[in-house]
Amino acid sequence: MADSIKIGYARVSSKDQNEARQIKALVEAGVDERYIFIDKESGKNYERDSYQAMIKVIRKGDTVFITSLDRLGRNYAETGKQWEMITKEIGADIVVLDMPILDTRNTKDLTGTFIADLVLKILTYVSEKERESIKQRQREGIAIAKEEGKYQGRKPVEINKALFEVMLAEVRAGDRTNRSAMKKLDMKPNTYYKAIKEFDTKTGRWA
Repeated sequence: MADSIKIGYARVSSKDQNEARQIKALVEAGVDERYIFIDKESGKNYERDSYQAMIKVIRKGDTVFITSLDRLGRNYAETGKQWEMITKEIGADIVVLDMPILDTRNTKDLTGTFIADLVLKILTYVSEKERESIKQRQREGIAIAKEEGKYQGRKPVEINKALFEVMLAEVRAGDRTNRSAMKKLDMKPNTYYKAIKEFDTKTGRWA
């Protein structure tokens, strides 16, 4: 397709991590930096601003490049759905740079498609099981620390309460969306909605 483009997607799990290595690899693969979408948040779900923006840009015949499968996401079931949406519903290709077998440009026949889909399912399954194992080890560590009286729990995330109250007032007046407020406050959804609950009930930070 004459007007098809190469699109890159990069993701790091937190704002203090550097995505430069991924961007370099994507550019070397032929992706124009104008078409590289970057998220700095967890891969546990796909409600990410840049990822959702990328999905709206992708067209049939385009090719999406990622450096490794876990940059796309870590949720086994949802990653499979997203892969199928991009490759089958939209009709674009996906190239995983560190896993040549996951290059849908080279797997158009039935056997190739089957092998690529199988590898995808195995890799995303392993990735999710690893994430579950890490969580389990964390829970076990916390349980042991509690038994020994050493667990203090997480400290509440510091927020600008005055700005938060202004943003929340704008949301409730219909002048701003929750997503816009979270972006302005630089807050993750779970922290944002927990803060709303604390504000409404005058508990936690507003006790």
